[in-house]
Amino acid sequence: MALLLATASGPLAAADLIDFWGTPRHGGNSFNRLPPDQSYFDALRGYGASWVRLSYDKWKPAQRDFLLGSADHYEQIPAADLKQLRDALDRAHRAGLKVVIAPLSLPGMRWSQNNQGEFDDRLWQGNGYAQQAARFWRDLAQALKDHPAIAAYNLVNEPAPEKFGGLAEHAPAERMQQWYALQRGGARDLPALYTQLIAAIREVDAKTPVMVDAGWYASADAFGYWQAPLQDDRVLYSVHMYEPYSATSAPNLLRKDPIHYPGPAPFGGEVQQWDAERVRQYLNLPLAWMARMKLPPSRLVVGEFGCMRRLPGCSEYLEDVLSVMDRHRLHWAFYSFREDNWDGMDYELGSAKVPWRYWQAIEQGTPDPLARKATAEFEPIRRRLAD
Repeated sequence: MALLLATASGPLAAADLIDFWGTPRHGGNSFNRLPPDQSYFDALRGYGASWVRLSYDKWKPAQRDFLLGSADHYEQIPAADLKQLRDALDRAHRAGLKVVIAPLSLPGMRWSQNNQGEFDDRLWQGNGYAQQAARFWRDLAQALKDHPAIAAYNLVNEPAPEKFGGLAEHAPAERMQQWYALQRGGARDLPALYTQLIAAIREVDAKTPVMVDAGWYASADAFGYWQAPLQDDRVLYSVHMYEPYSATSAPNLLRKDPIHYPGPAPFGGEVQQWDAERVRQYLNLPLAWMARMKLPPSRLVVGEFGCMRRLPGCSEYLEDVLSVMDRHRLHWAFYSFREDNWDGMDYELGSAKVPWRYWQAIEQGTPDPLARKATAEFEPIRRRLAD
């Protein structure tokens, strides 16, 4: 266990980044196709956000995959990519925001949207990709450990070793535990992978917190099969909240008769009533796991949550999710802030369709041309950021 405490040889380092997470921290996700400019970070901070969860996988890479060179075989971080990232971190720092780095890809696990829409399962099959991922994270931590904007390393966004591993999404807890008993020590053992990545980071960086997503795309019920917390004193545990996905997601907008929230919705192979109480029950699952592991709620993060802004029940859904997080004083980051290549959960755009010039800018690779403003759809989030 990595214990970084005051000793006889001297006090704890002044910049103990885990202290940042000692009080509830609220922010937004940045999954943009262009590196955010200064006005972007200033605007997020202007709403009252204290952190941003920053993904870079859509940015223009020097080679095949940003920072990785190639997810097929990692060798070293391309210098041009690292400069782009450090420049963005500098801008976030000037705005007064802390940053959590959140890669969407690792060696052997290329993000599906950069992989012709195909889920890349190679990391979860072995073949040395975990060792490559460890080298990547050691190199990245070495490069970023002293940057003043960094608040945590989110080791990988929404891992899903279970997807092709024989475990259904939202399976009963007992079934999850049975599955993990068979996978433990193998390539699909997510806690074991995290342990390996953290060990590599700690070779060069003893103090920066790490954030780990639950399995099955960071589902709030997927920590249920973990038998113990990770053996490091600076771990934050993260879940994402879009459930019931059948009601909150983009495919619902395409239905002739969209599924309404609140109301009955498919989930876990059956139809359930989803409302404020069901949201509370579902989000209580990771809280209950934290309690069993004797971990404080301050180490739990809802790293993403949201719903399609054009769905009539979206504001009510956001209010119900946020109310649970308020009650337990959880850290959170909404999805997403001023995304420049997908408007679905950009609440400052209200409930109207975006004009053609938005999509034209994507085709031309030019900056997002749309003005943003506080809207009724954004109000549940805006109000809490301002608190």
